[in-house]
Amino acid sequence: MRTNLRIAALLSCVLGCLPFTAAAGDRAGGDWRATVKQQLKLYGHRNWIVIADSAYPDQSAEGIETIVSNSDQLDVLKEVLADVSASKHVRAIPHTDKELNFLRDEDAPGIDAYRKQLFALLPAAQASSELHEDIIRALDAASKTFRVLIIKTNMTLPYTSVFLQLDCRYWPTEAEQKLRARMAQ
Repeated sequence: MRTNLRIAALLSCVLGCLPFTAAAGDRAGGDWRATVKQQLKLYGHRNWIVIADSAYPDQSAEGIETIVSNSDQLDVLKEVLADVSASKHVRAIPHTDKELNFLRDEDAPGIDAYRKQLFALLPAAQASSELHEDIIRALDAASKTFRVLIIKTNMTLPYTSVFLQLDCRYWPTEAEQKLRARMAQ
């Protein structure tokens, strides 16, 4: 009995001295704006920022950080787009769920108004529309090598997450394609 008490006391002391680190998904509230600004300094092409609905899962991949904004999704999107636009080094390639284009108000009340507001911010011609599962696979693949920041919002409509794939602002896709074609000759 006495030995058990000593072991319990020793374990208590050892475990109490270990640093506690909350999982990225445990970070709720806080200053999501500061996190975005800080991460944006570190991010480059191939990083992603996701402005997610409230049911978006906390993914377990090591390269994915999830934070909770407790804010309106379109407001978060506006701020993140403004931060990306103000950066000298990256630009955003927006991706939306293809399923969003097929939802109707009778299925998800408010979706028509949301879609109108979203595409006023993100013209449909600028946004790539892909199946949700395909975008998730792309995020999973990217997170094996590059960091992904997911900002959960208070949005409660389905298929409304916006996925921003970051690319190099000062080296356009067309220039890269020309370079690769020249190198192949």
